[in-house]
Amino acid sequence: MLGKRVALRSRGGFAITRLLTHWSEIVGAPVADICTPVKVSYAQKGFGATLVVLTTGPQAQMIAMQLPQLREKVNACYGYNAISRIRITQTAPVGFSDGKALFGTQPKSTTPAPCPAAAQKAKTIACEIKDDGLRAALAAFGENIMKHEKRS
Repeated sequence: MLGKRVALRSRGGFAITRLLTHWSEIVGAPVADICTPVKVSYAQKGFGATLVVLTTGPQAQMIAMQLPQLREKVNACYGYNAISRIRITQTAPVGFSDGKALFGTQPKSTTPAPCPAAAQKAKTIACEIKDDGLRAALAAFGENIMKHEKRS
């Protein structure tokens, strides 16, 4: 295990892989849902490391307010004051085309299933439209209006 840590440390990776594998347990589910660790970079003179965390733009301020608590939790994982700074980045760690900002569990959609009667009525109203795309868009729009009218 020690050889693995040294190898990871020499490549600029994580000295303790537990930080990656148990991120949600270390920092808590609410924080893990909005950010993820990207890298740990060590200072040349060995005076503490910098942890880089990735988050989305709107969540960066939430993470910034929690930096002292986040640093405490991460250092508790290391067992000593290994991390002296935490830097927040809002860019993708692998490139713009590959970076998908999905951190934790995403909330499930709560939209109700479409009513077959409303869908059929909307289609019959829009059937006279010759353009296929416009007809489908108007049918969907009419179906949404009918759904909202029934709720009121």
